Amino acid sequence: MKVAVVGATGLVGTKMLQVLAERNFPVTELIPVASEKSVGKQIKFNNKQYTIVSMQDAIAAKPALALFSAGGNTSLEWAPQFAAAGITVVDNSSAWRMDATKKLVVPEVNAAVLTADDKIIANPNCSTIQMVVVLQPLHLQYKIKRVVVSTYQSVTGTGVKAVEQLMNERKGVTGEMAYKHPIDLNAIPHIDVFLENGYTKEEMKMVKETTKIMGDDAIKVTATCVRIPTVGGHSESVNIEFENDFDLQEVINILSKAPGVVVQNDLDNFIYPMPLTAHDKDDTFVGRIRRDETQPNTLNCWIVSDNLRKGAATNAVQIAEALLAKGLL
Repeated sequence: MKVAVVGATGLVGTKMLQVLAERNFPVTELIPVASEKSVGKQIKFNNKQYTIVSMQDAIAAKPALALFSAGGNTSLEWAPQFAAAGITVVDNSSAWRMDATKKLVVPEVNAAVLTADDKIIANPNCSTIQMVVVLQPLHLQYKIKRVVVSTYQSVTGTGVKAVEQLMNERKGVTGEMAYKHPIDLNAIPHIDVFLENGYTKEEMKMVKETTKIMGDDAIKVTATCVRIPTVGGHSESVNIEFENDFDLQEVINILSKAPGVVVQNDLDNFIYPMPLTAHDKDDTFVGRIRRDETQPNTLNCWIVSDNLRKGAATNAVQIAEALLAKGLL
């Protein structure tokens, strides 16, 4: 199978190549695509050298699948051209997520919605992905009414420039700033642009994407998204109000059996999810599972996942695997 990776030299594109190799996705020929300045350069995949090509050359090569991680504007311009050539696109940008004609997919939650007609499939926001993987099995059992989430997000979610800012600040070096403020020894309650309602675009992504993925507009979500000086993954404090009461041990049992979820809830041994231990793993980790004692039918938990893997590259590859399993590639 010919597979194109668009944005192959970026943080997420590089991770996509790693995940494709690790999961033994049946790539017979890789078509790496990057910006014009990178065309002609070489990258290595599965011990073979491949030459980076242009968008036009990638379309002409007729891959079955194109994994996009090159930004929203690039996706808006080029994904329809790939799709028109019969190529199935899985797009990691925000360009298509809230388009009513496009599916927004987390395979553990809603892979069933995929059909042969879906030529552009949206990969959700990293923070949303890890949250809905935990919410879905609980929603099926207890029916979720409302979710209050505060995120603690890694600088890798911004990109290479942000990682360099953090590392420069650690070394006392003056360099290019990805943020309006220093990030080392700081927490910045500002991810993406501010909207008229006072929320950021990132916060509203979590609100809107959650109901679309879970297929239930009745679920109310409110979010506060914060950037912190970590690199291993995103963390989330999540308060979940259900329509029905729950048994705490049953909640833990449900999550222990949920696909893609690992429960780390051993307080006696100080075991709970952290970015350091989630780093470079594909699972979503949940712990600090406890009843909210201030109101009925409400649960608190702490969710951590590697935002470059499950929050981006791995989820995209899992969508491709779901397409393959359904005979749609």
